[in-house]
Amino acid sequence: MPDAPVGSEIRAAGALPWRPSGSGRLWRSPGRAREVALIHRPKYDDWSFPKGKRDPGEHVLLTAVREVAEETGLRVILGRPLTQARYERGGRPKRVDYWVARSAPGSPDSFQPNHEVDSLEWLPVPAAHGRLSYPHDEQMLDEFAAAPADTVPFVLLRHASAGGKDTWKADDLDRPLDADGAVESDLLARLLACYGTCRVISSAAERCVATVRPYAALTGAKLEVEPALAAGAFEDDPETGPALVTAAVAAGQPTVVCAHRENIPPLLAAACAALGAAPPDGSALRKAGFWVLHSAGGALVATEQHAAE
Repeated sequence: MPDAPVGSEIRAAGALPWRPSGSGRLWRSPGRAREVALIHRPKYDDWSFPKGKRDPGEHVLLTAVREVAEETGLRVILGRPLTQARYERGGRPKRVDYWVARSAPGSPDSFQPNHEVDSLEWLPVPAAHGRLSYPHDEQMLDEFAAAPADTVPFVLLRHASAGGKDTWKADDLDRPLDADGAVESDLLARLLACYGTCRVISSAAERCVATVRPYAALTGAKLEVEPALAAGAFEDDPETGPALVTAAVAAGQPTVVCAHRENIPPLLAAACAALGAAPPDGSALRKAGFWVLHSAGGALVATEQHAAE
């Protein structure tokens, strides 16, 4: 592999794994103490949270999940994002993206020392604060402790690439994904799986259904098709789609909704209103792009935006 250009940004990702004190099982009460997982790296003789460099072409969501698995043996589900770490390494800028994370159902709960990490310890937040080697990790731990640990993701997804409607002569609801869109839908299956198994709701348009079909198959989720989310349906009835999203958010269940460029803004506004917040700032979603709204107790805690690339 050729050397990276001088001065180019190094990308890395990791997570802050947590569990209720004295238990490896997920527990939702905000009043119970929490433990976080710290790792010791003999090469640097430091204590930190699991993280590592992104493989070429790898999405940072996949990097975070992979690195936690490699360094701790834990398969995790990502929660809300935490503040990025930015610093220089070898004269090059480095950016590390972090998420709160919990063990996925069925994940092994045993650590095996390896050449990079020789020890893992679950510590209560105060003890972890005193053990960490770097100020940024301490700040990130404070950020984790200041908000709910367990959040519910609501994902609003724009369908993958489906070519241009001007070249499709049949019913637009039947317009399929093109070759790029098929690749994007497969990648989206793995990206969305980073947030666990979610309810899946799609516009009735084939390009939307096909976008989330691989994710539904991967996780075993039922794919629910909603005609009210189709682009044309919004022109006739602009209220039903947002009402559907409002109900889905209110249910408090992890959910993925796949829709169209035209109706993403009102659906995002409805989801945020249901969580008592204004829509987040950010650029319009590209094809196969998605927003993730993380909530707890019916309130918005954090947001993030990603593209399938």
